[in-house]
Parts: sequence; C-alpha cells; structure tokens
Amino acid sequence: MDLPNFDEFQQKALAAGYDEVIEREWAPNTVLDTHAHPFGVHALLTQGEMWLTMNGQTQHLVPGSIFELKPDLPHAERYGAEGATYWVARKNA
Repeated sequence: MDLPNFDEFQQKALAAGYDEVIEREWAPNTVLDTHAHPFGVHALLTQGEMWLTMNGQTQHLVPGSIFELKPDLPHAERYGAEGATYWVARKNA
C-alpha cells in the first residue's frame, strides 16, 4: 500500500476541518484501558499494529489502516510486539 507522506496527511486533515495533526508513537505491548477523548480523531497507522475496541467490537489495524473516533467515544487500545506509530488529526471542540 502506498501511504501518503505526513505533510500530505496533514494538509488534507487541516482542509477537512481538523485543527491539530501529530505523530504518536507507542511502546511495544502498551495497553490503554477504556477511556475517551474530548476531541474527534482521524488517524492513519503507519508502523506496527494495534487493536482498537469500541462499541463491543475489536478491530485489528495494520499499516495503511485508518480509524476514526467521535468525541467522548469510550474505547480501548492495545499495541503489538513492535509497538505502533500513527498520524492523528484531532478536531477539538
């Protein structure tokens, strides 16, 4: 899969109304229990793997996977043995 570069991702996200775009890196085997964020999320996994659980469903995400979260949506995150990196656009309230 051909991934965009960070600048392309950032430009598209800002044009779509997101107001913050960052890169997040997670250590191997990190587990984040159920939590929520006050901002909306549009993210692209670029390295590693993760499992995202929301609404009772777990998705296995690999490089090239996109995920979105509405503000205040409870979810849990688990990262693989290599950790993970993703680019995330946030839409703050």
